[in-house]
Amino acid sequence: MLHPFLPVRFERISAEESRERCRRLLENFRLRRTVREFDTEAVPDGLIDTAIEVAGTAPSGANRQPWKFVVVRDPEVRRRIREAAEAEEREFYERRATPEWLADLAPLGTDWRKPFLESAPCVIAVFRIDYEPARLADGTERKHKNYYVGESVGIAVGFLLAALHVAGLATLTHTPSPMQFLREVLGRPKHEQPYMLIVAGYPAAGARVPDLTKKRLDEIRETV
Repeated sequence: MLHPFLPVRFERISAEESRERCRRLLENFRLRRTVREFDTEAVPDGLIDTAIEVAGTAPSGANRQPWKFVVVRDPEVRRRIREAAEAEEREFYERRATPEWLADLAPLGTDWRKPFLESAPCVIAVFRIDYEPARLADGTERKHKNYYVGESVGIAVGFLLAALHVAGLATLTHTPSPMQFLREVLGRPKHEQPYMLIVAGYPAAGARVPDLTKKRLDEIRETV
């Protein structure tokens, strides 16, 4: 059965306004940086919730919206996440990472220590949902599959990072591997799989970031 269809709501603007809006957005996003030193100042709940609502507007396969965002503010839970993440990261840096990978990471000054998971006021754990469990009338359970889950959650995370930046917050994305400890620490059901940790807050006084450059337009765009 088809959903009811509605007229599309679309604002047609001039080419000049289009270019100006895009230029302002580019200038804003050129200021976005991954921050590893966070102030302990709390972030308003409403701010995080609105940013997650923005993420929830992302397109997804068959509109299944296969994501869950768990906002972690409890200091004890953040401490447990840090301890588990650092255990995996230490194993990575000391045993699993290839020499080439470590060489690429070296200029960024990162290592297995992840204090930001505990010092920042807010950590958002993103979970991907590959299927939704459904219980049938006879008591058995079936799995309602979701589609293009990785692509859908990736787009939603992009929306979330953009919304947090526009809201004036600094962020950091963290993907310790493996991440199954997140399901245990946060008590998530088996059909939710850890996808990413997003640290959000205000930069600490004196916070510094590497002096990096992004690829030029002619390096990332081709026209056919």
